Amino acid sequence: MADDTIVQAVSRALDESPPRNFGETVDLAVNLRDLDLDDPSNRVDESIVLPSGTGQETQIVVFAEGETALRAEDVADEVLSGDDLEDLGDDDDDAKDLADDTDFFVAEASLMQDIGRYLGTVLGPRGKMPTPLQPDDDVVETVNRMKNTVQLRSGDRRTFHTRVGADDMDAEEIADNIDVIIRRLEADLEKGPLNLDTIYVKTTMGPAVEVDA
Repeated sequence: MADDTIVQAVSRALDESPPRNFGETVDLAVNLRDLDLDDPSNRVDESIVLPSGTGQETQIVVFAEGETALRAEDVADEVLSGDDLEDLGDDDDDAKDLADDTDFFVAEASLMQDIGRYLGTVLGPRGKMPTPLQPDDDVVETVNRMKNTVQLRSGDRRTFHTRVGADDMDAEEIADNIDVIIRRLEADLEKGPLNLDTIYVKTTMGPAVEVDA
């Protein structure tokens, strides 16, 4: 259960967002401090499963063959084979479009070497190399989990953003998502909470509200 101060910040961000005729995402902006982000080992690069979900559609593409591919068709937005992979390697524009339109990739471990060969230069810089699917992994379970996953990635910048919900979700649900993210950052950063400067929550078009965590 998230702290009341987080719930209050989310409620204020939702209340102060001007009415729109479209659904908005709710985003978190995190400002880091006292970290040498020129050193890659200090950068934030985390996948986090949000307990209340993202409130948005998450585009997931699976690279698989045979039975795994058949099962993936029930849950993934697109299932691509090894032959499709080779075709993408020959068409840089299609590969870039796929990378930009997809939130997460999942691939059978046996295809990872070919993915690196054909798509590594496209997916790698975007931080979208696939999650390997081991022979004992359940592709349906993996994809469903990733539908509720967000990626935290700071790169070499002090400020980074991540989606934490949608404006039609309850403030408590969004606050629970934020609480999980803050706890993970505090656990993983070198100096824990001391490396967190300020945190803000906002809807897509609304004002930023500071989260006093």
